Amino acid sequence: MQFLDQCKIYIRSGAGGDGCVSFRREKYVEFGGPDGGNGGRGGHILVEAVEGLNTLIDYRYKQHFKAPRGGHGMGKNRTGAQGGDLVLQVPVGTQIFDENYDVMLADLTEPGQVVMMLEGGKGGLGNTAFKSSTNQAPRKFTPGGPAEEMWIWLRLKLMADVGLVGLPNAGKSTFLATTSRAKPKIGDYPFTTLAPQLGVVRVGDREFVIADIPGLIEGAHEGHGLGDRFLGHVERCGILLHLIDGTGEDVVEAYRTVRHELEAYGAGLDRKPEIIGLNKCDALDEDLIKMLSDELAQVTDAPVLPVSGVTGAGVKEVLSLLLKQVDAAREKEKDAVSSPSYAASATSAPEEEEDNTPQEEDPTGWSPI
Repeated sequence: MQFLDQCKIYIRSGAGGDGCVSFRREKYVEFGGPDGGNGGRGGHILVEAVEGLNTLIDYRYKQHFKAPRGGHGMGKNRTGAQGGDLVLQVPVGTQIFDENYDVMLADLTEPGQVVMMLEGGKGGLGNTAFKSSTNQAPRKFTPGGPAEEMWIWLRLKLMADVGLVGLPNAGKSTFLATTSRAKPKIGDYPFTTLAPQLGVVRVGDREFVIADIPGLIEGAHEGHGLGDRFLGHVERCGILLHLIDGTGEDVVEAYRTVRHELEAYGAGLDRKPEIIGLNKCDALDEDLIKMLSDELAQVTDAPVLPVSGVTGAGVKEVLSLLLKQVDAAREKEKDAVSSPSYAASATSAPEEEEDNTPQEEDPTGWSPI
């Protein structure tokens, strides 16, 4: 499936149906009176976040979406049919911006979350609605409400627990393929990953999601390479796994290059918890691995772990540490949601929850899922 993470579409709600001017005409009924029905409401434009989608490709070849209008009122006090609502399904993590890409209108971060983008026009009133004791034969009606229309931008930011970052050809795709059932393209040349990839990793009986983005190069925050466009996909990640090619010329310079791009991009990427993975250690001896690890430890406080995506050496240790960091990030997010400042409208303070946090232990192992 082709990956698409942003697109511009046109949406228009349905106009309301017009009211009807009609009078009852029956045999032996001398004064039937008005019986014009009201018009039906036009269809709304709704956007729903659904599970099972990770691309906006459905909006690549069709950009115009129009909800049906409401039916007109009819005689015998018949109300026009209501226009059906048009529901646009998007992946979880989709953001909606205005036409100029300046204002974010909605951020769909939960499955099943629905937002109304445009409201359908109200149905017009028939002449029955204007009947009164002083106006028993009204010939007045109101037209249906007008449709609303606009252009919007859809931008997808993948929902993942861990973001894989690093220079091109650092072994990110190999690591993802080793730890999950994802099948990213793997090659011995840079930029084999042209679009973000998601993989579900199982550690013991626990699971978390890893997002692999294309490799970063110097100047990625200015649009060089592919990193600038796809860095947004790690904004929602709770922790970063920074893979560094241990067979490269200068591991410290490789680390600083990626860190500089994260800081220049902004959005808090440089403040996220980080784990350093010294990758491709299967091609290094123990003395060289220790020397490179010590060099990285001098320029960062993040833990440095040797790992090999090809042989699986050190993968268990990396995943165990990632799981602990993921649990900490989830607990922090849970506390932020349940805090009084987050729910200012709550009438009572939240009850103290029982501490069911499991004891820290090293998972027995990991297996792809």
